[in-house]
Amino acid sequence: MKKNIILGLVALLMSSCAEQVTTRLAQYPKMYEEKPLAIAVMPPINQTNFVEAKDYFYTTLYAPLCEKGYYVFSPMMTMEMFQSESAYDAEQFIDADLSQFRNVLGADAAMFTIIKSWKRNKIGGTLTAGVEYILRSTKTGETLYKREGLISVDTSIHSSGGGLFGALIDLAATAVATAATDKVVAGRRCTVYVLSDMPEGRYGTLYDKDQNMPAGQSYVKATVK
Repeated sequence: MKKNIILGLVALLMSSCAEQVTTRLAQYPKMYEEKPLAIAVMPPINQTNFVEAKDYFYTTLYAPLCEKGYYVFSPMMTMEMFQSESAYDAEQFIDADLSQFRNVLGADAAMFTIIKSWKRNKIGGTLTAGVEYILRSTKTGETLYKREGLISVDTSIHSSGGGLFGALIDLAATAVATAATDKVVAGRRCTVYVLSDMPEGRYGTLYDKDQNMPAGQSYVKATVK
């Protein structure tokens, strides 16, 4: 009797754990329905006091999206168009009709990013970026993908020396390395990590094969090298 109760509890526990795993198909069904091919990257919406974050971060989005198997319009080309059409402030489009980007560019979707925090810790050796990613369809206006991350890029340095002197050397080296870490590199690492569970596009090796792969939490916090 006791054995049956224990087995029942184990089965219940295992089933509850299994229920917590969400597939990419379940989390991002619109991605598989619309199957977007071409993505226009919108200028980031910067909510921080670091005014340069918008331009720095904009350049980090192209490569990770390409690596996910999507055709991404050239940032240089789209930026010129956005500026000439007074569309540099993506705030006015994030909840608006996006059909013009489909008609003019031929984009299937538009990627919006909201930079919520950007902090540098020279002593601790980290660069931390808080960014929300929102992919909207230019055809239906639906949100196809949405995820937010608070990602710290670890730039700390550890020498082989020990003791107080070695610790001081490590501290100084970490401060220099953090100050010199390229903001673009840090931004790209943040994007790669957060978009890791994004269903792959037509040019990806897992295109139309990753429906049953696990999706991540809608908000993720991590430290990456």
